Amino acid sequence: MVDKIVNLEDAIALIGDEDTVCVSGFVGIGTPESLLRGIEERFDADQSPRDLSLLFAAAPGDGKDAGLNRIAKEGLIKRAIGGHWSLVPKLGAMAMQNKIAAYNLPLGCISQLYRDIAAGKPGMFSKVGLNTFADPRQDGGAINPISTEKLVELKEIDGKEWLFYRAIPIDVALIRGTTADKFGNITMEREALTLDMLSIAMAAKNSGGVVIAQVERVAAHGSLAPKDVIIPGNLVDCVVIAQADEHRQTYTTQYDHAFSGRLRGIVDELPPMGFDMRKFIARRATMELPINGVVNLGIGMPEGVGTVANEEGLLDHIMLTTEAGVLGGVPQSGLDFGAAINAESIIQTNQQFDFYDGGGLDMACLGMAEVDQHGNVNVSRFKDRFAGAGGFINISQNARKLVFVGTFTAKGLRVSTQDNTLKIDNEGAVPKFIENVEQITFNGRYAASLGQDVLYVTERCVFRLTATGLELAEVAPGIDVEKDILAHMAFTPIINDPKPMNPAIFAEARMRLKQTMLSMNWDDRLHYIADENTVFANISGLSIETIDDLDMMRTKLDAFFAGIGCKVDVISNYDGVTIAPRLSSRFADMLTDLETKYYHTATRYSTSAFLRQKMGQDLKTRKISPHIFETREEAAAYVKAHKET
Repeated sequence: MVDKIVNLEDAIALIGDEDTVCVSGFVGIGTPESLLRGIEERFDADQSPRDLSLLFAAAPGDGKDAGLNRIAKEGLIKRAIGGHWSLVPKLGAMAMQNKIAAYNLPLGCISQLYRDIAAGKPGMFSKVGLNTFADPRQDGGAINPISTEKLVELKEIDGKEWLFYRAIPIDVALIRGTTADKFGNITMEREALTLDMLSIAMAAKNSGGVVIAQVERVAAHGSLAPKDVIIPGNLVDCVVIAQADEHRQTYTTQYDHAFSGRLRGIVDELPPMGFDMRKFIARRATMELPINGVVNLGIGMPEGVGTVANEEGLLDHIMLTTEAGVLGGVPQSGLDFGAAINAESIIQTNQQFDFYDGGGLDMACLGMAEVDQHGNVNVSRFKDRFAGAGGFINISQNARKLVFVGTFTAKGLRVSTQDNTLKIDNEGAVPKFIENVEQITFNGRYAASLGQDVLYVTERCVFRLTATGLELAEVAPGIDVEKDILAHMAFTPIINDPKPMNPAIFAEARMRLKQTMLSMNWDDRLHYIADENTVFANISGLSIETIDDLDMMRTKLDAFFAGIGCKVDVISNYDGVTIAPRLSSRFADMLTDLETKYYHTATRYSTSAFLRQKMGQDLKTRKISPHIFETREEAAAYVKAHKET
């Protein structure tokens, strides 16, 4: 076996002209800063290597001069294919000026594509990107006119549309870890994320390429625990020991044990969010969090939802995640984005996107820069600036509930509050609700056709996506619909009877959301539609822990159904419901008795396969057909079919 520890210059000498170089990193996490500096210095000195193609998923950069911004130089880069571009503005400027061929593909698809490159497959099929700018019927991911190679193709399988993302062979992989032995085995114990290091290394190696790793220290051979080795030495060609200032855990944090899971941080002492319009928006979005659900928070304004949830004591009842691979804990913001304090699990990025794409997210909260009359959202391109989609397309197309957040206008908007009302002190100069977005990062009509639940939350109002466009659903107290909303939109939304936004959003005191969201306010949970003789029961988030909880539920349900005076059809939402195991039998007895007394038919739905199975078994033993579905649409369709027969 060969000693693979080399100096920086020798490692960078392995990169040849016109090579395709894959670079790891999520903002500053896992970004091989020393290796990128080595490329920069070699090119400045020798004008070599030249005409490289870059492949990256989450922009490895700080928005200024670090990361890929180091090597955004004419002659050095010929082509770039990336998922997120916002933090590599120097590279983005080259793309917008037609100086390089450039593509923006969904971050999750690039992350997953690494595995298919490693496996020697021609590419990857996915529905992610359909009807967005990644679709070849629009731009096919191309950023500029000189990017003519077709990286994405539209295919039909069994009558359904799919996108095929073509494999991209990798000549050089630049990756990063914590500790290496001299034979190239690498661990990642001090890293905030594991990202896609293994699949990138495997993709390069199986493409006939080389793998160069940056680490912060070297250990004796045989001292690394096998289960701690993330990248085995057979995949690594050489290892460079990084300078300390080029191996920070994030661009703003040298090292935090809580980011790597080596200890638990004290989240109760995290500073509260400032009382401003960003907090108003975050508070309203937080009200949509599904109790016991899994949630993704995007970068930027959505980060405030995690802060508010922590302030309100909700984090123990929500699983917050980021696309980088974090599940649980408190996601961080700014240049720490991707890391989390007190994460429950940190998995590979491609695995996280498998979970997202398969429908694992109960809700996602994402930013919005432009919105049009169809509910389309643009967060990726604005005239001469290119931000890229990142994981936005994967997440927005597959979350069960979607909450977009952003200010109603931009540039100069100032607001104030008085007596729990909102006042617009200075209107923003740039409208955000326009006739047609510049680029479709999220397709509203496509989402509506799939029945996706979508909200658009601003500081002054809330819109809801419908099959015919945006509906004004809520208005902040103190806001005039004509003067403060419609006058600053390029289209007129659907207006029926908008409700007032919760006035507590605009008061400095905490909203007591934990008490509100976990309480059993049955007046708000039960709705009878007389014309259809149907009751919708929203049991979501309910926690039955004691006999008193069960008795109170039974009392409320008896009173409600007895008051109707006839048997009804019932559709119940059981998402996020938890029932103490010792009470599950009594709970099933209660449902059986209710069905006998009050129901023509009863259907239930929940995304929890365990709850569907357990409740189904309990009801079957009582000779009750469970009719438990995964979605509301399936439950409603069953009731409709039952009525027709």
